[in-house]
Amino acid sequence: MYKNRLKELREERQLKQKDIANMLKIGETAYCQYEREYIIIPIKHLITLSEYFNVSLDYIFELTTTKQYAKINKEINKNICGQRIKEVRKEFSITQIKLANILNIGKGTIAGYEIGRYLIATPFLYILCKKYNISADYLLGKIDEPKYLK
Repeated sequence: MYKNRLKELREERQLKQKDIANMLKIGETAYCQYEREYIIIPIKHLITLSEYFNVSLDYIFELTTTKQYAKINKEINKNICGQRIKEVRKEFSITQIKLANILNIGKGTIAGYEIGRYLIATPFLYILCKKYNISADYLLGKIDEPKYLK
């Protein structure tokens, strides 16, 4: 999902896992587990890393080889993210129940994402992006184009 790119980005800057852990204000062991994908990195940390390394989330997720998009919104807006999840769901004629089944989560969680109660979790964002060839940066409201990846 992201382990190769996180390691590559860190090593390009000649940083140690400890350096990244300190920047994220987490323990070195936790970051090591994130980088190896032993545990899933929270979306807030992925966003921080994308900003730190000046790359897109799509690049970190290995959905594209494009490192950065021309126009980036710095702020993540849960409401925009929710609207875009709903938009994609409707575009593909998927009910909340069907999407919940695809992501193996409860329908209430999908509803919570769509009304902007909370931000989509990393694994669910990744699954949506891979399954529907959609940009993670677009879903999170960081970019308006491209919506779909080639």
